[in-house]
Amino acid sequence: MTLKLKHSGQYTASVRLFVLSVLAMLSASAADLHAAGPEVIIPAPYEYSVSEGSFVLGGGTSFYIELKKPYLESLDPSMQSAGGEDGEIAGLEEELLSLPYGLVKAGKKSAADIVLTIGGVLPDRRNAAVKSSPSWKNRESYRLKVTEGGIRIEAKGFAGAFYAIQSLVQMAGLPSAAGIDDADSVPSAAVAEISCCTVTDSPRFGYRGLHFDVSRHFRSKEFLMKQMDAMALLKLNKMHLHLTDGAGWRIEIDGYPELTEFAAWRPYADWSDWWVSDRHYCRQDEPGAYGGYYTADDIREILAYAAKKHIEVIPEIEMPGHSEEVLAAYPELSCTGKQYGSGDLCPGKEATFGFLEDVLSQVMDLFPSEYVHIGGDEASKGAWKTCPDCQRRMQEEGLENVDELQSYLIHRIEEFVNSKGKKIIGWDEILQGGLAPNATVMSWRGTEGGITAMKSGHDVIMTPGEFCYLDYTQDAPFKEPVSIGGYIPLAKTYSYEPAEDGLTEAELSHLLGVQGNLWAEYIPTDSHAEYMYYPRAYAIAEIGWSKAGAKDYDGFRGRALKVSDMLDGMGFSAFDLRKEYGNRKESLEPVHHLAEGCPVIYGEQYSSQYPASGDCTLTDGVLGGWTYGDRKWQGFLTDMDVTVDLGAVKPVHYVGATFMQVVSAWVWLPEKVEISISDDGRTFRTVGTVWRDMSDELNGLYFKPYGLVCNESGRYVRVRAFKHPAAGAWLFTDEVIVN
Repeated sequence: MTLKLKHSGQYTASVRLFVLSVLAMLSASAADLHAAGPEVIIPAPYEYSVSEGSFVLGGGTSFYIELKKPYLESLDPSMQSAGGEDGEIAGLEEELLSLPYGLVKAGKKSAADIVLTIGGVLPDRRNAAVKSSPSWKNRESYRLKVTEGGIRIEAKGFAGAFYAIQSLVQMAGLPSAAGIDDADSVPSAAVAEISCCTVTDSPRFGYRGLHFDVSRHFRSKEFLMKQMDAMALLKLNKMHLHLTDGAGWRIEIDGYPELTEFAAWRPYADWSDWWVSDRHYCRQDEPGAYGGYYTADDIREILAYAAKKHIEVIPEIEMPGHSEEVLAAYPELSCTGKQYGSGDLCPGKEATFGFLEDVLSQVMDLFPSEYVHIGGDEASKGAWKTCPDCQRRMQEEGLENVDELQSYLIHRIEEFVNSKGKKIIGWDEILQGGLAPNATVMSWRGTEGGITAMKSGHDVIMTPGEFCYLDYTQDAPFKEPVSIGGYIPLAKTYSYEPAEDGLTEAELSHLLGVQGNLWAEYIPTDSHAEYMYYPRAYAIAEIGWSKAGAKDYDGFRGRALKVSDMLDGMGFSAFDLRKEYGNRKESLEPVHHLAEGCPVIYGEQYSSQYPASGDCTLTDGVLGGWTYGDRKWQGFLTDMDVTVDLGAVKPVHYVGATFMQVVSAWVWLPEKVEISISDDGRTFRTVGTVWRDMSDELNGLYFKPYGLVCNESGRYVRVRAFKHPAAGAWLFTDEVIVN
């Protein structure tokens, strides 16, 4: 048996385990199989029923595709690059022929075991409920009926038929062999049994996305196409391609050769090494040069494959911040005119807008997507305050501050993008200084920005870091690869509900959907990226597709294990959910001690960004987990100075608190902790001092208890922690324990 790989054999996804699974089934008969039904599908279908009996897929099972007009191809943006009606039909045929069951194309409908009907008479537009249903929901919906005599699929659009096939594949229990190019090479004896059932399915949201950071670490076109295979299986339909950032420019632009000849390359393969260096760039032919970029032909190939998978690829061109690579190549676009030292484009110069419009024009010509992402996040705007060009622009436009100057840039770029028939998306910082009229907000700094945008009538995509940042570790950090920090297990991502209470129906109509983000600073390899995406991408898919209010994590976890086995057979490197360690054990049970429930007096106020439970946090008996963002750790940007009132003079034999260090997130252990005791709250006597004994260069997550055994008595216990001297350093603790 030979298996031929698509894409000229260039992508490295091994089908070795898939081959073994097929070979194992060669000796099985239909009687040995165990039927599976819609209860195994991710994302969970809208509704389904199961009846007795089953249908067996096997060698010679035939299919027929029936097209009834009208159908919804005119509403499908992927049609722009799918070859129209013929291309869509060919794509469905290719998908069916690639399945590892030896399916064949029937000559007529009456001879087919599987019939797919696309189109037909559209619903009565006078029906108000139907009329209010968005076009994407009609296009992506389907009905799947399995009987002992065959399978019938009905869909109004090609995307719905395609998604019905993905549900069929998951029920069949073997991977849709995305790397197989020749149906004749698949053994006809491969069989799968599907329970008789009826599935009526429709997506909750039209935007269900994954984000790919190809700037920090470049990914090949083959890698991106491989991920589309997994996305399609999960009914994820948006690929957000982060093409530009300080770590490297990744798309060819005519007229600006330095973007790809210089700004796409750096002298360090590892982002961390580059980050702690001088952060300079180099030529492609220099020794040790690392990077890459996509040519226009590469992009066309990516888009053609995406169209087959009913995935819209959304390009992102960062502005005005995160543009160090642009300014190194074209320093005249900075405020200072210097090659290095700034990451913000200069909005005071007309040349900046000429550059951005040239780039965006070429990007929009290549990408058929409805949207262009323009970034807008984390611009420092420091140089703008003293730049003569920026100050002149502010005076001419009547702008009061640099936030309004950024808003001016975003407004102007939006007008240009709109003039080309496109819309912009920006990170929630584009709210600063006033939101552009037609902009869509991608809310990442919590959900507040998204809620504000929805209330003002703007479309929103939710991707809050607390739930949707897949670069955070998904299991106990001591057993996981080094990450940027944080802890978001599968259960945490799955728990996210994007439609928060308190929003009106009109406001929620602007909630387009959800996205999982994977920033690649600490993710250098393709296999590591897959390890971080899956299985948490399953949860993103279910949040975006399945109806609200029906979550069951235990059931979802069981389905996730099955899908992971499928991806494993397709050559993916998913995290092994069966070996999950879980949260920090100390955080799972309350801790009881002398100061539990006692009031805390703050000499220095904790940060409003990380208040945990507020003033009661440090004596609530709750210890933190693996991340400072779990609302159990209290954060300080100052020294910590807290006094616990025990209520009366009591014997004290131990005082201590645990602190954490995550250097990559600017979280350090305190330099020292001083502990003192008082009877009256005014005069304190020092019990002792505990010093830091850990290098501040150690990467990863570390915990250290700063505690002292003593033989004292007193009513007031004071703990002063002196933070690391680095500017912007954070200090986190979870409990002051007194015994």
